This record gives sequence, structure tokens and C-alpha cells, in this order.
Amino acid sequence: MKFYILLICLFSGACFAQKATLYTIGDSTMANKKDSDRNPEHGWAQVLQPFFSENIVVVNKAVNGRSTKSFIDEKRWDSIYKKLKKGDYVFIEFGHNDQKIEDSARYTNPHTAYRYNLIKFVKESRARGATPVLLSSISRRNFNEKGVLVPTHGDYPLETRLVAQEYKVPFIDLEYHTELLERSYGPEKSKALHLHFKAGENPYYDKDKADDTHLSLLGATKIAQIVIDQLKVLEDPSVEKLKKAIR
Repeated sequence: MKFYILLICLFSGACFAQKATLYTIGDSTMANKKDSDRNPEHGWAQVLQPFFSENIVVVNKAVNGRSTKSFIDEKRWDSIYKKLKKGDYVFIEFGHNDQKIEDSARYTNPHTAYRYNLIKFVKESRARGATPVLLSSISRRNFNEKGVLVPTHGDYPLETRLVAQEYKVPFIDLEYHTELLERSYGPEKSKALHLHFKAGENPYYDKDKADDTHLSLLGATKIAQIVIDQLKVLEDPSVEKLKKAIR
């Protein structure tokens, strides 16, 4: 009888397959959006699940407007930390709101508080047996009059890179690769990656919309594909299970 049970398990994989959870934490560029059937805005982590097999469950915990500071202060990180288990993953992408220097609830110095908040996420993820992955902030569509894409994130992406190097964390340079994406579309066509509508052009907006930070479904899907493509080439044994689950 034990022999037949073992055979059933081997063929079904039910006895050995254990799903891992991929938590994504960050801001509005990642977050799930309300009214997703009508709302043209999407976060890139919102469209990430279809890129993985059923062995990886994406739980998108990114929230609009959050910085590393407010995410921690609001106990959002604590709620994730308590659920983390061995074999899980945490994708970490902050920076857009950390740089809001006029907002004491969100602002962090990139070289002090921001850095140490990233280290906190890394260390505490590992303490629970999960694998952290750091990602630099996505680029904004910020072309100057000469058609040059001008960076807007200051030292936050640099500090993310440095933390990844120092703590040997898998790192995806999303700022660089989204810069390439924006430039490949150019100053005008890149509007399609974001939210550019004339009043009445889209029923969700009754006024003109010109948002160069947040993403359309096209932009979110393109960036999710970049994340997957960069994940595939990461040479780090800690993400091998995740890579094997890519469809």
C-alpha cells in the first residue's frame, strides 16, 4: 500500500510540491489599482502573476504613496514579516516617495534612513528563511527639450545598489532597464507607457491627464517582462527556484 501511495505522489507531485509566496513591497508604481477593469492605471506587480507557474503565488503588498519609512511605520512590513516562511521571496522597490523632502511622514535620507530601512527588509526576510530581491526605482518619463531622458531619483537607486552589493542580495537594476524602455519609445511614443489622455478620451478621466510616473497596462506589462527577463539572467542560487517557475 505504501508503495502505491508513493507512486501516486511521484506522478502527481502532490507530496513534494510546495508553493512559495512572492511578496512585492513598494509604492504606486507596483501596487494593485482599484477598478482594474475600468482604470487604465496599473502597477507592474499587479500583472506579475501570469509570468509564473502555479508554484509561485504573487502577493502584491505595494501601496500607493508609501516610502520605506511609512511602509514600516504603518506596520505594513510587520504584517508581512509575521507571515514569511522558508522558501518565500520578497521583491523590494522603493524610492519615489522616500525623496519627498517636504513630507516628514515619508522622507528618508538616501544614505541613512533609506539605506537602513532596506537593510531591515533584507535581514528580517532572511531571518524568516525568505529570499529578498532589491530593485532600483523605475524611471520616470522625463525627457528634456533635447529629447534626453533626465533622471529624477537622486541617490536612491545608487544606495539600493550599494546595499545589494554589501549584503549580497539579488539585484535588478530596474532604473537602468526602464530608462532603456523609455528611450526605445522616445519622447512622444513613451506617453503610451504612462497615463496621457485628453478630457473625455478615456471614460475614467473627465479632465486632461498627463502623468509621467504611473503606468498604463502596456507600461506595467513591459516592466513586469523586464523584471522576468532580468530574473532569468541573475546568477544567484537563492533565486533558482523562482527562475524555474517562470512560464
